[in-house]
Amino acid sequence: MYKLAVCTLLILSVTAIDVTNSVWTSHDQKAFAQIKQSGWGNFILNFGELHLSTGGILAELNSEIAKLIDELDEELAEVHHQYQRRTDVHNREVTRLEQEIQDKEREVFNAHDFYDNVLIPQRDRFAAQLEQLQENIAQNRRTLNESTVQRAKDHAEFEAQVAEHNEAIGAIDESLQLLSQLESPSLVQIQKVQKNLTKIEQSLKRHSTFQTFIKTLLEIAVEANFADQGALKEILTAFNNLRVQLVDSLNQLTADEAEAQKDFEARVIQLNQEHAEFQRAVIVKTAEIEANANKIEQTLDLIDVLHADLDTLNGQLQAENDDYAFATDVYNATVAEYNKELNAAHQALDLLNQPRFTDYVKSQLKGAF
Repeated sequence: MYKLAVCTLLILSVTAIDVTNSVWTSHDQKAFAQIKQSGWGNFILNFGELHLSTGGILAELNSEIAKLIDELDEELAEVHHQYQRRTDVHNREVTRLEQEIQDKEREVFNAHDFYDNVLIPQRDRFAAQLEQLQENIAQNRRTLNESTVQRAKDHAEFEAQVAEHNEAIGAIDESLQLLSQLESPSLVQIQKVQKNLTKIEQSLKRHSTFQTFIKTLLEIAVEANFADQGALKEILTAFNNLRVQLVDSLNQLTADEAEAQKDFEARVIQLNQEHAEFQRAVIVKTAEIEANANKIEQTLDLIDVLHADLDTLNGQLQAENDDYAFATDVYNATVAEYNKELNAAHQALDLLNQPRFTDYVKSQLKGAF
């Protein structure tokens, strides 16, 4: 309707009202000037003049113009209605977007919190635990190596002591054999026994337990009269007692060596078991570190996606606000234009119903004839 009226207005504008006619007062001329600024006002005045000049009835004119004004009011009401609908849509959309943005910001915060306060400390903790396991493995191997070296040293020492004991026992057995055969020992035999005693002393030099006993035995052997059967018996008894002590000592050395070997073997088993446990723990920890690294990568990817989603939502919200602001500007401009046209239309209608307008039309008709 509005477009059709504008076209009609363009056609009727060629019959513009002569505001300089004598029937118009200066006040009327000012009113005309204001009305002419409005397309609808100018159209109504020209339409009114055309209607009356062709013999139309004023009441019919008023009715037609009132319909035009009603249509303008309806169109304005529709503008208000459409803007209200747009406002409702805008409010719902803003509410939805703001809620989604809030939810997305919470997801971003939670993802960052999970990354900063769970995954990174877990990564550092796993790395420290793996480093400790590797140090435990190294220490375990060092301990095993040290224990093996020490066991070898202890065993070599044992073998040396066994050799010393066996050498001393052999010398004692030789001396006992010589002494048991003596009835009237010769100087050579006596010297042989004394030489064996010296040999025994040297063999057992590191064993302080036997030194006093050997020293006494040497003194007896040096001072004794081997021809005296009592002295000879005393020497034999001393040699036998020394032999018993050496055999007991050798047996104790052998028992101690067996116990040490047993303890060493048990220690080796324990260390190897610990080493196997450490190795299994390394495998588990390595898997945990790999899972943590994957989770970190996934979380960083998620954070990127969440930030992109948040940017999209903020962009949608900004676009909606901009679009609504533009719609509001259009609405305000349209309402202002409609109000301007309606106000001019009412003024034009009031002017048409004044007697001076009818007089003006009549004067125009007389002038034409």
